[in-house]
Amino acid sequence: MTKIFLALLLASSSIYVAEARTVPRDSVRLSDPAILADSATGTYYMTGTGGKLWTSKDLKMWTGPENIALSDSTSWTGAHPAIWAAEFHRYNGGNYYFATFTNEAIRDSSDLPRRSSAIYKAASPEGPYTPIAKESQTPAEKLTLDGTFWVENGKPYMVYCHEWLQNNDGTIEYVELSPDLTAAVGEPTLMFRASESPWSRERLDGKICPNRVTDGPWLFKTGTGRLGMIWTSWIYDVYTQGVAYSESGTLAGPWIQEAEPITPPNFGHGMIFTDFDGRTLLSCHSHRADSNGHYIRVPHLFEVDLSGDKLVVKGLVTD
Repeated sequence: MTKIFLALLLASSSIYVAEARTVPRDSVRLSDPAILADSATGTYYMTGTGGKLWTSKDLKMWTGPENIALSDSTSWTGAHPAIWAAEFHRYNGGNYYFATFTNEAIRDSSDLPRRSSAIYKAASPEGPYTPIAKESQTPAEKLTLDGTFWVENGKPYMVYCHEWLQNNDGTIEYVELSPDLTAAVGEPTLMFRASESPWSRERLDGKICPNRVTDGPWLFKTGTGRLGMIWTSWIYDVYTQGVAYSESGTLAGPWIQEAEPITPPNFGHGMIFTDFDGRTLLSCHSHRADSNGHYIRVPHLFEVDLSGDKLVVKGLVTD
């Protein structure tokens, strides 16, 4: 991509670049933290909601934020989309950025804004990332979010949530992608609904029932080859993370929910990576409201064990 085109994209998106600073992890304010451990540069790259980048050499001190997602004003996102739940993924030697984009100017019949999971690409992990297609890889008529990536039997897939605001019982679905990831192949497949969770719940019309929110799927394999997925919902007003496993060992499932959450209350939207010391870590954010009702979200790390037949959370990383 030419420097001229990148300059035009930057100008069209009117991105404000905050002054970078270096702070400890508990001073970062970031929702949905996703971390790429890049052994070639010895650097950890962290992104999430907001489309920004933080970097670190030790997972303790982080430098940022820098804007790395450059939207195309001629695409469906428009020039100024809201960016949620971004993730880094490597595929066939490429650096990809899976994220949720919202265009408030496009509305459905219920006056809900266009929200879709889409894929950007860059020459290097630090970006800048630009769209690989004019359209999203998820259906335009669906409010989708939190798209993530999985490869099964050599084929690439996007796994994502269908927004509960639109279907009243949030789902997690998957769709096959073309080899270059630019478009969906075929129709989406339902994996499970929010209401299938045994641990999430809410009060609705005076009754206690399963919560309707699905959020933050991330797929993993255990040491025995078992396919699992962490995902997040709510227990009343408490943000909570659980896990499900595929009985078939494939995306097609069926998916069986574990009875209890996997992390303490008010931690959620996780992803899993291996650090440079060989530890398996779960990155997620803590979730609490301040006295004004504003959510404060801070990245945290849990050490996990995947060597057996299921994910075991060993504890919070405090250093």
